[in-house]
Order: sequence, then structure tokens, then C-alpha cells
Amino acid sequence: MAYKIVASQCTACGACEFECPSGAIGTKRGTYVIDAAKCTECEGNFPAPQCNSVCPVPGTCVPA
Repeated sequence: MAYKIVASQCTACGACEFECPSGAIGTKRGTYVIDAAKCTECEGNFPAPQCNSVCPVPGTCVPA
């Protein structure tokens, strides 16, 4: 499974993009999105998905 970003809650701060070890996060129409094909949920790199850990808005990076 991959994570997704709830567009209506995303503040476009960019914190998640720089923390993603698989390069799965990018921008689309002014907000950040996660490419499900690239998302590994940080398995093998971190104990928890980093997008969720660094996002300043709770509930914005969630399991898809």
C-alpha cells in the first residue's frame, strides 16, 4: 500500500518532499502528491512513513 496527501489539507510547505527516501513526492497544481508506484512507506529506511512524521498538519499524509 502507498500513502497519499489529502490535497485540501496540504499547505504546500514542502517538508514531505525532502524527507521521502524513494523520491515519490512531487508537486501537481500547487500541492504535493505521492506517486503510489514509487511509495514504499519508507520500509527499509525508517520505522514509520516520513511524510506523515514531518507533516505539520495532522491527517494530511494518510494510507491510500
